[in-house]
Formats: sequence, C-alpha cells, structure tokens
Amino acid sequence: MELILWRHADAEEGERDLERKLTGKGRKQAARVAQWLLRRLPSKFMVICSPARRARETADALEARYKISNRLAPGAPVGDLVEAAGWPKRKGAVILVGHQPDFGRAAATLVSGKQADWSVKKGGLWWLECRARGGGVGVVVRAVIAPDLI
Repeated sequence: MELILWRHADAEEGERDLERKLTGKGRKQAARVAQWLLRRLPSKFMVICSPARRARETADALEARYKISNRLAPGAPVGDLVEAAGWPKRKGAVILVGHQPDFGRAAATLVSGKQADWSVKKGGLWWLECRARGGGVGVVVRAVIAPDLI
C-alpha cells in the first residue's frame, strides 16, 4: 500500500475554521503539488479528504473524485487517519488531504513507531509505502515534498 499524507495548502485566517478557503498562494501550491502527483501516481488511486474547505480546495486541484471523511477533520488522532486510509492492508495508493499537526504525528508514528511532532509544510506531503519484509511489515519513505521545491 502507498499512503500520501497531503497537508492542505496556504489558507486564509478566519474564525470559522472549517470554512477557511485557500489564498491565491495556496491555490498555486495545490496546483503545483497536484501536477507533481499526477505524473507519479498509479492509474488507480483513492483520495480521502477532510471536511474543511481548505482541504477540499486542495484536493480539487487533482481533478479527481474524492470522499470526505470527518475522521480527517482538524485534530484527528493518528488512529483515525490510519483507519480511514485502510493502512496497511488496502491495495493501491491512498491520498489523505488534511491538517497539521495531525499529519506530522501520523508520519512520525508510521515511520519511526514513536509519537512525535514532525512538520509538514502547507501544501506539502509525505509519501509512504508499506512493504512486507521477512514476515513483518516495513515502511519506506518514497518522498517528502514541499510546494516551493517543485
């Protein structure tokens, strides 16, 4: 299984957190990362998105269908993210579009096995792959991308 943790792009400030929309900079970030992803993704992939507007607008840049899951709302525990993705048993690639610090914590837990607050830049992603190894499961980091590097 391949799991991509894609943090929403730059968003406006606002009191109604779930209604904050992307800034112009955020729309450009999302478009750059989406194009980078589309050149590398397998032909079949699934996208699951936070209900927050900024996450939905980030996912829209892929121009692919996506499922909205409340399990990816801001403040989601690592366990909810992992279960929503079907990690590690689901076949194929899954892109989760959501929030920090949730995705940084998920990346740390999946890669190191320990809870930590790792950073994921706005619009950035962690691409992880689960591989069977000697009767166990290993996690390979395929890519860590920030939108300003694309």
